[in-house]
Amino acid sequence: MNDIFDFESQRDQLALLCQRLREFNDAAPALSNVESAVQRMQLCRQHNVFKWFTSSEHGGFGWSTDEIMHGYLEISAACLSTAFILTQRHGAVSRITGSENKAIKHKLLKELANGETFCSVGISHLTTSHRHLGKPVLTAKKCDGGYKLDGFSPWVTGISLADSIVIGATVVEESEKDRFRPNATDDEILILVETNRTGVTRPETPHLVALSDSCTGEVRFDNVLVGDENLLGGPIPKIMFQGKGGNTGGLQTSTLALGLSDAAITFLEEQSSHRNEFENPATSLRTQYNIAKTKIFALANGIETCTSQEIRATVNSLVLRSTQAAMMAAKGAGYRADHRIGRWCKEALFFLVWSCPQPVAETNLCELAQIS
Repeated sequence: MNDIFDFESQRDQLALLCQRLREFNDAAPALSNVESAVQRMQLCRQHNVFKWFTSSEHGGFGWSTDEIMHGYLEISAACLSTAFILTQRHGAVSRITGSENKAIKHKLLKELANGETFCSVGISHLTTSHRHLGKPVLTAKKCDGGYKLDGFSPWVTGISLADSIVIGATVVEESEKDRFRPNATDDEILILVETNRTGVTRPETPHLVALSDSCTGEVRFDNVLVGDENLLGGPIPKIMFQGKGGNTGGLQTSTLALGLSDAAITFLEEQSSHRNEFENPATSLRTQYNIAKTKIFALANGIETCTSQEIRATVNSLVLRSTQAAMMAAKGAGYRADHRIGRWCKEALFFLVWSCPQPVAETNLCELAQIS
């Protein structure tokens, strides 16, 4: 690690960024989702956030996982959309860094650290999204010199800003009986796709319950030819669970849920200073927050006091309950569409659907249904 640029030395920069993000959100500027995302990413660039994720060799700070998670915790308490976009950008950087493709690393990592280019990931369809359909939604057919991609990636964040995407796809081969009917193999690939390639289309991103300004939506691929020089991993089975930088999910989403919980609990604590009825609930929620935080950072450092799925279920519950408690404290003012408490309550629902493995969903569903 470069000690000059560790987490402690950057605390003032991070605090100033979080202050500016809160002011940006509270001002509710009349901007489009894309304009909003662009401005928030510009703030992150000004405060050196993109350098967290790359080594000093590639122009970054080389922050540890622990330091990055502390950063995520503070940014998500200030602006969940910003933190969400950053996690997906970070995912792209991690998969590029963890690949054996030296040319791509040399070409992109320094530009990513400096904020000169934007890369995101489209991988959820390999792990959670659309898995119930029983067939791949994005396929890769081997051809001379590369692969042809067909289908779509259902959820790519920051897609309106992205110059390139790290895409996961299922390898297919043509049937001898019917050349127009591809058969999926067990193999998958990760490959870098520039968004300006012929056959890549980005429909207008949908209006979501919350986080619409993260510019998250679908990317379509119509016979898109991508050369082997862009291959980051595979073809191998279950590529998201193989090798460095390959695993999906991790603790990032749990950390973002914890950050939003912190914002809501802090509001409740402020109210409890002059409203006694909120003192015990605020104290209890803060205790739960502290326990969850300890477990998350222990897991990040290889100390398994629980599983990552158990802590995800725990913080999912905490973020829902803490934001709703904040709503009760804010009363009618919090129910206004332009109030931060109402925004937090809607944002909390995000964690029930984003990269939410089935065991986590079942645990939270049983809690909601009061099934022990």
